Amino acid sequence: MTYDEALAERVRRALRGEKSVVEKKMFGGVAFLQAGKMSVGILGKDLVVRVAPEEREKLLRYPAVRPMDFTGRPMRGFLYVGPKATASGAGLASWVRRGLAFAKTLPVKKRRRRG
Repeated sequence: MTYDEALAERVRRALRGEKSVVEKKMFGGVAFLQAGKMSVGILGKDLVVRVAPEEREKLLRYPAVRPMDFTGRPMRGFLYVGPKATASGAGLASWVRRGLAFAKTLPVKKRRRRG
C-alpha cells in the first residue's frame, strides 16, 4: 500500500519542533512515533490517529472518521481520519495534536535484557 506523500509532508510540518518524534515506515505507510509510541500515521490517503480507547465512540461521530480495520478487525485506540477531515490546516493540526497528546500519556516500555 502506498501513502499520500503530500499528506505526510503536511504532518511533518505539523510536528516540526517535536524533538521526540521519529518517522518510520510501517504497515505499507508511514508512522510518526513519539518516544517510540505511534501517535499518527498515514495509510493511503487516510490519517491514522491514536486515541484513548474511551474516546473512540465519541470521535467516530465526527465526519470522515471511521474505525481502523487494517487487519479486518477494528483496532482499539486507532482511527482512520479521511481526507475531508484533514483538508484544512486547522483540521489536520487538530488530529495530529490529538494523536501526539495521547501518545505522550503512554508509559515508556522497559527494555528487555537479552541472554
